[in-house]
Amino acid sequence: MAKKQFKAESKRLLEMMINSIYTQKEIFLRELISNASDAIDKIYYKALSDDQLVFNQADYYIKVTADQEARTLTIADTGIGMTKEDLENNLGIIAKSGSLAFKNENEAKDGHNIIGQFGVGFYAAFMVADVVTVTSRALGSEEAFKWKSEGADGYTIVPATKDTVGTEIVLKIKDNAEEVSYDEFLEQYRLRAIIKKYSDFIRYPIKMDVAGQRPKEDSEGEFEEYSEEQTINSMVPIWRKNKNELTQEDYDNFYMEKRYGFDKPLKHIHISADGAVVYNAILYIPEHTPFDYYTKEFEKGLELYSNGVLIMDKCSDLLPDYFGFVKGMVDSEDLSLNISRELLQHDRQLSLIAKNIKNKIKSQLISLLKDERDSYEKFYKAFGRQLKFGVYNDYGANKDTLQDLLLFSSSKEKTLVSLDEYVERMPEDQKYIYYASGASIDRIEKLPQTEMVLDKGYEILYFTDDIDEFAIKVILKYKDKEFKSVSSGDLGIEADPSEETTEAEATDNKELFEKMQGILAGKVSGVRASKRLKSHPVCLTSEGEVSIEMEKILQAMPDSQNVKADKVLEINVNHEILQSLKTAFASDEEKLGLYTNLLYNQALLIEGLPIQDPVEFTNAMCKIMV
Repeated sequence: MAKKQFKAESKRLLEMMINSIYTQKEIFLRELISNASDAIDKIYYKALSDDQLVFNQADYYIKVTADQEARTLTIADTGIGMTKEDLENNLGIIAKSGSLAFKNENEAKDGHNIIGQFGVGFYAAFMVADVVTVTSRALGSEEAFKWKSEGADGYTIVPATKDTVGTEIVLKIKDNAEEVSYDEFLEQYRLRAIIKKYSDFIRYPIKMDVAGQRPKEDSEGEFEEYSEEQTINSMVPIWRKNKNELTQEDYDNFYMEKRYGFDKPLKHIHISADGAVVYNAILYIPEHTPFDYYTKEFEKGLELYSNGVLIMDKCSDLLPDYFGFVKGMVDSEDLSLNISRELLQHDRQLSLIAKNIKNKIKSQLISLLKDERDSYEKFYKAFGRQLKFGVYNDYGANKDTLQDLLLFSSSKEKTLVSLDEYVERMPEDQKYIYYASGASIDRIEKLPQTEMVLDKGYEILYFTDDIDEFAIKVILKYKDKEFKSVSSGDLGIEADPSEETTEAEATDNKELFEKMQGILAGKVSGVRASKRLKSHPVCLTSEGEVSIEMEKILQAMPDSQNVKADKVLEINVNHEILQSLKTAFASDEEKLGLYTNLLYNQALLIEGLPIQDPVEFTNAMCKIMV
């Protein structure tokens, strides 16, 4: 019979299919098995409306057979089969979808969904085969036909003999090339691995003849080779089971089987959505941070399935970066099996799933925070930093999603507190949410700037993470309460009558402070009497958007651009140091300069900032001692 030519610009489309859509050659087996599964599904559909047809699921299967000597790989199914016209229409026109057309005709019926697009996925076979032969006998027909092609130059269809209904595809595997070994697609262990990876949850048995060794009967120490037919896939995915049938052990075992982590997950989320988009998902919140989590090598994403067939190992579009720690999988019948990573990014169904997943994760974390506080704090210790980065990134676009999940150490409790808990117990006269930043809680507790706030009985949040203050600057306010650093210029605390002397002292010592400011020109923007200091002689405060702690963090970055906080030196006018300053101001200008620089350097040390000239500082200390 004369060779027929492909239609629909076959040569160009076939080349695009092989070189562009599929980046991994092993994907061909996924495609052919999915098509075989679809063919069995079609019989199931027909049985729904045909009383003469009885669908006994045990009679239906897919068989994969490799012949290394002949270099052939066979995928056979007991599905609906194809007539000569079906072979012509479905395989003669690239991108013609027999399964899709069948699905459209039967979309009102209940039952298994058909996801494969035979005229698309089938051609993945040419990535590994020089010759593809399809022998098929349709349901209700006594005739069989053979379709054969060596690639884009065309195909032939001739009558054939086949004893049973179904389709048999034989691939003549290519010889090894310089950079590609095609032998792997004839090796038993490799084929099993591909089936388990992509097609483990196909609903029909995928069978293979598996070779092994066993002891010989009536013979000690001798073994014999044998082969037995085994079902390779597990068939029923855990995510399609009723939640009531599953135990925590089932979820934990699935976590380990899928190698999502070597720890036990802290919490799982099982989603069965049946609305605008239909999908199932099992998500896990890990207990520990992966070793590479904060490195460039870490790749976030969920496994993405289309009706039980793996499309993508890590679909990053399903998770926002701030929830990148979540592991798990999503299976949707609304996604096409043949879809590229680029198309997924613009897929409306995927966007809806991603939005729903984001909300489910947040809801689960909020529940964990309220009902299982110890577990949440364990999670937060591992991933709290990521949540803070999520608040800060994208100019605060995600702050409303994440701010209720944040925890901080506090001056009132040794445990972590949420922003909601802080605001709920604020005194009525407290205007701001106060915070203090530092390298550690111990360092923060010793800061002079905390004295006045603590004396008022107000709670202070302790920021010890370098991202904390940056995140809070983005949030701005929580439940209409603004955030205020204890080191900011104005604390918003009304002075007690006993502090009126501070105002008077500030006026009386105006010239002294102006002189000190001149001595520290370029280092501070002002010197003033402090309203916040009680026992400490001196401290630094900041004005403007950049705090002293933020300056330290920015200065440590390679591209810091020398960003500095606008610093103010505050003097405790109720401390005996003031009298020494006043005496020096009146009679010894050199000593005033010495005292001023000493106090400034002391304030820098308290803040953990470097002293510009340590030698000069130590010499000044010696002068004071003489």
